[in-house]
Amino acid sequence: MSNYHHAINAVVRRTGLTGHVIRVWEKRYRAVEPERTATNRRLYSDEQVERLELLRDATKAGQSIGVVANLPTETLRQMAAAAPSAAGPGRPRTSRLPEDSSLLDAALAAVKALDARALEQALRRADVALGTQGMLQRVAAPLAQALGSLWRDGTITAAHEHFATVVLRKYLTSAAQPFAASGNDPVLIVATPPGQLHELGALLAAASAANLGWQVVYLGASLPAPEIAGAALQRRARAVALSLVYPDDDMRMEGELIRLRELLPAATRLIVGGRAVVAYRPILEKIGALQAHDLDQLLSALEACHAG
Repeated sequence: MSNYHHAINAVVRRTGLTGHVIRVWEKRYRAVEPERTATNRRLYSDEQVERLELLRDATKAGQSIGVVANLPTETLRQMAAAAPSAAGPGRPRTSRLPEDSSLLDAALAAVKALDARALEQALRRADVALGTQGMLQRVAAPLAQALGSLWRDGTITAAHEHFATVVLRKYLTSAAQPFAASGNDPVLIVATPPGQLHELGALLAAASAANLGWQVVYLGASLPAPEIAGAALQRRARAVALSLVYPDDDMRMEGELIRLRELLPAATRLIVGGRAVVAYRPILEKIGALQAHDLDQLLSALEACHAG
């Protein structure tokens, strides 16, 4: 037990992985097996921290976590050494990481300037510094929230938000590729219902789910219930995730959500997230939808669906 002295918060800082991803890799894939204190807190050894760093690098290089999770640590080291981006002799694996706020500020400035290259560079820096899931939760998601607020108060125009959506869609689609799931992993359909044209939240949900090993089918914005249900039936989806952002007072939404729930198989879970979830809470509770008010709650909902 003496070697197990790294609390999960310290491991998060060391690896750039989020606590949720570490717990998923532990629980679902048994990538590491931490010790437990008398109060049930996880403690990780030096070797386990190294394994998590190596697994992070392997997945970012294109390996599926399901494939590499149980490889011997020495094999993971050899894979890292053979990778083109591996640190050479005498070179540190990581450097001092920029603060989340500076990464977010850089991304926001790029959107205001309509500078696609600068926005991609800011996202890439965040990806390297924080890992893909950290980039999604600590930079991309706050960026989407900030853009929504700035659009509503008139600081930026619809053109800025559309520009950001196009760049983020391209970047997040690319970022999800290293985490491509196997054919045996559960399928998630991601979309927004009719009238919901803001798709940044849906894009973030899709990228996060892919990062956790789901087979993601991204349908885009403003699709009617029969189209979403048809895709779910065709792919035998374990779950459907919807993003509700704006408007938050659409009188048609109740009927669309009820119809979608009726068209989906009983075993297919419905997850609804986004800024407008609170406004539609009564109907979401009525149809038994899982509600996700932020990306962390979405990840918990996905884990519950995966386990079920």
